[in-house]
Amino acid sequence: MPNKFLLEKNEKILQARKAFINEGVLKREIVGDTIANSWLRCREKGVNAFKPNIKTELTDKELSKRYEKFEFLLKMAQPFMESLYKIVGNTGFIVRLTDKEGYVLQVGGDTKLLEQHDNINMHKGCNVTEDIIGTNAIGTALVTGQPIQVLAAEHYCSLYHNWTSSACPIKDGKGKTIGVLSMSGIYDKVHPHTLGMVIASAEAIEYELKLDKTNKKLRMANKHFHAIMESISEGLISMDNKGIIKRVNFFARNLLNIKEEEVIGRNINYILDKRNSTKIFKGIELGRGYEEEEIYFKSKSGRKIACIVNVTPIKDIESNKVEGIVITFKEAKVVHNLVNKIVGAVARFTFDDILGESKQIKQAIKLAKVSAKTNATILLLGESGTGKEMFAQAIHNESNRRRNPFVFLNCGAIPRELVASELFGYVEGAFTGAKKGGHPGKFELADGGTIFLDEIGDMPLDTQANLLRVIETKEVVRVGGHDVVPVDVRVIAATHKNLKKEVELGNFRRDLYYRLNVMPIKIPSLTERKEDIRIFIDYFLKKFSKRMGKNIKGINNGFYQGMLKYNWPGNVRELQNVMQLVINTAENNQVLRYEQLPTHMIEVNHVENANGYDKLLTLEEIEKSAIAKTIQEVSGNMSMASKILGIGRSTLYRKIRKYGLDHVLK
Repeated sequence: MPNKFLLEKNEKILQARKAFINEGVLKREIVGDTIANSWLRCREKGVNAFKPNIKTELTDKELSKRYEKFEFLLKMAQPFMESLYKIVGNTGFIVRLTDKEGYVLQVGGDTKLLEQHDNINMHKGCNVTEDIIGTNAIGTALVTGQPIQVLAAEHYCSLYHNWTSSACPIKDGKGKTIGVLSMSGIYDKVHPHTLGMVIASAEAIEYELKLDKTNKKLRMANKHFHAIMESISEGLISMDNKGIIKRVNFFARNLLNIKEEEVIGRNINYILDKRNSTKIFKGIELGRGYEEEEIYFKSKSGRKIACIVNVTPIKDIESNKVEGIVITFKEAKVVHNLVNKIVGAVARFTFDDILGESKQIKQAIKLAKVSAKTNATILLLGESGTGKEMFAQAIHNESNRRRNPFVFLNCGAIPRELVASELFGYVEGAFTGAKKGGHPGKFELADGGTIFLDEIGDMPLDTQANLLRVIETKEVVRVGGHDVVPVDVRVIAATHKNLKKEVELGNFRRDLYYRLNVMPIKIPSLTERKEDIRIFIDYFLKKFSKRMGKNIKGINNGFYQGMLKYNWPGNVRELQNVMQLVINTAENNQVLRYEQLPTHMIEVNHVENANGYDKLLTLEEIEKSAIAKTIQEVSGNMSMASKILGIGRSTLYRKIRKYGLDHVLK
């Protein structure tokens, strides 16, 4: 028996429809906004309220193309439509799936009902949009994007007044409608749960579509991962937490001379020395990996291959337990060759290594620490031997570039004609003797890090111009080349010269001077911080005694006084060399005394005038005397003399000419 409430409701809707069709009066309080708006659209589109255009349908060829286009939707929807078929069976219901344009792709349900009503756009290929058949569940759902149930007289076209349909849009991951699932039947057989069943099935289809898309992404990601593994220029091995090998890339197979099928499923000990594998797994058990470790692999022939490896544990996000391990590696000799190319690109000293308690050195350290936090160019000023390179390294290690290269170049220690090629590199054929393939310069090697240019005052003028351009543009052009190489390098320069005076003399570019002098730091000489000399004496005593295996009992006060009275033209470097010489020549178990100081220091300290008191000397006179006595002391050995004085050989020869001491070389 028909539901009395349903009959009464349908009668009211039917009267409201007649009022709209015949008089244009729209009773929203009876039909609701969704149906009312749909009726208005139908009238605007000129849909016939009594005889719609039911002949709008696809040809077999067109329908076949639709099947191909929406194969993914049909595949996912089929199981859920079959479930609905089983529920409705032959009880007067039809289940349909349409595409986003309202064409019916699949139909199932009561076969007798389908045959009886084949003339009202129920079969495959028919179009059921509002424009074609007026207000209906599928067509209206396509317009609103919302689930809907259309009851009997709510249909705009009277041909469908015996039907009630429930429909729900099926949407993709971006919220766009790609199809509609519906269930239709004779209106008096409609159950309140019909729409809920359709909505649940549509949502299940959406979930399966999302899941399928995710699976496709995972499959694609796996393909990409495999391609990356096979193409990278280092070995890669993945294994589970028990050491069973899961994957081995091409580079690893080639280096170890093995085939994939030979190792997959085997324990890592098959290709790794057991001692090394034990070490790896011990670290994994403690929850840590390894970086830049040297281990030995075993090739198929049994040959041991030294490699530098990184070992990374793969942990479960929730439990934090190790689920697998990835090993990446390069052959050790390849890494060593690379290291040899950039030898010296490491900063060893920090501010903790800079000794001294004087006000002057503390002020210099304070300013250097502040400068380290910036990327500004720094100019270190100070006499030879004051520790300018140590300051430069400390600044680098205090900065955010600490993990990147620290590259050093002494501009006064290499031939002037080679300074540019050392700094900026050169291309093949740039000059006679140029390496095949060219060579990167110091700026390229320092990319991301710091370059320290010592004795910047000795740099040739033409190279100064190129240096200024590199600092300002952060680009390098190799000598003999044209290609621009971008570089990110922090510049620290140092000099013992008065650069301002050199600018006035025309020996140094004024624009480069101002560019370098952004953060000047004056490093005090030993004569400016005499109170630090004792600290250095004690430090070098401990250092060299341990290195030489000497047991020095202590230091006599006279030794300290002799060291304090000396003017140290070579500063800390000279003091270090003097201590090394003294300890090297000292006997075991003795106390260092004044008499053990080098002869030139004793004579300088005791120059007396005829009246018996110490003669006051200028710094130049002291330096001249120290150089002469040192050369005599070492019998003309210039390497040893320059080492003791704490100055370079070229500087020593320059000072010999300056003071007219050529006779001491004869």
